[in-house]
Amino acid sequence: MKFLDLAKVYIRSGAGGGGCVSFRREKYIEYGGPDGGDGGGGGSVWAEAVDGLNTLIDFRYQQHFFAKNGQPGMGKQRTGKDGEDIVLRVPVGTEILDEDQETVIADITEVGQRVELARGGNGGWGNLHFKSATNQAPRRSNPGQDGVERTLWLRLKLIADVGLLGLPNAGKSTFLAATSNARPKIADYPFTTLHPNLGVVGVDNTEFVVADIPGLIEGAHEGRGIGDRFLGHVERCAVLLHLVDGTSEDVAADYQTIITELEAYGGELAEKPRITVLNKVDALDDEERAEACSALEKASGGVVMLMSGVAGEGVTEVLRALRSEIDEDRLRHRPQEEVAPWHP
Repeated sequence: MKFLDLAKVYIRSGAGGGGCVSFRREKYIEYGGPDGGDGGGGGSVWAEAVDGLNTLIDFRYQQHFFAKNGQPGMGKQRTGKDGEDIVLRVPVGTEILDEDQETVIADITEVGQRVELARGGNGGWGNLHFKSATNQAPRRSNPGQDGVERTLWLRLKLIADVGLLGLPNAGKSTFLAATSNARPKIADYPFTTLHPNLGVVGVDNTEFVVADIPGLIEGAHEGRGIGDRFLGHVERCAVLLHLVDGTSEDVAADYQTIITELEAYGGELAEKPRITVLNKVDALDDEERAEACSALEKASGGVVMLMSGVAGEGVTEVLRALRSEIDEDRLRHRPQEEVAPWHP
């Protein structure tokens, strides 16, 4: 299934049905009077978060969503049928933006959450509503209210607990593949990851979700490389894991490139808790490790962990450090396995 995190949709709610002008006419009944019914209300357009979706690919093939109009009123005080609503089924984590792509209309973060995007028009009143002591035979009715038509953007931000950051070929996909059942593309050339990947990682009987996004390069906020459009997928994360390639000639410059892009992106992303890891240390000897770690600690101003995703060195320690930064209510605890008593 192709990953799609941005889609444009056109929606329109249903118009209300018009009221009816009608009079009761029956043989042998001396007094008739108005009996025109009201029009039915138009259908509304809703967005609802459902389980089992993690892409907006469905909206690539259908962009127009029009709710049904309400039926007009009829004689004998019969009200028209309401128009049926239409529901846009979206993944959890979807933001709904106005046409300017800046104004946030709704942020859907829970399964089952529903948001009304366009309300259907009210049905018009029939002439029965206008009957009074001084106007016993009204010959007027109201037309139905028009529906609402608008253009919206759907933007998906994945719900994950940990976000991976780093330059291309920093080892993010290798780390995700080594710690989860995810199988991202891994190769020895830049930008092997072209869309975000999710993986469920377990440590100490707890599980959390890790999001791997395409690597950033210098000038990504200006559109270079793949750009920074995928950074939105780590905005909801509790902690960021910043991987720095230990085999690089200048690890401090690599670290600062990512930090600069985070600050240029704006928001609170640069202020999130972040764990810095020197990756690919299996390719370094002791002296090179110490030198690279010292340079990275000086650039980051904090503690730097050492890891090798390929060799598995330091992976468990990194996972435990990530777990300590995640709130308890976001973690998923594995059921304890019951050990059967031993019998001879």
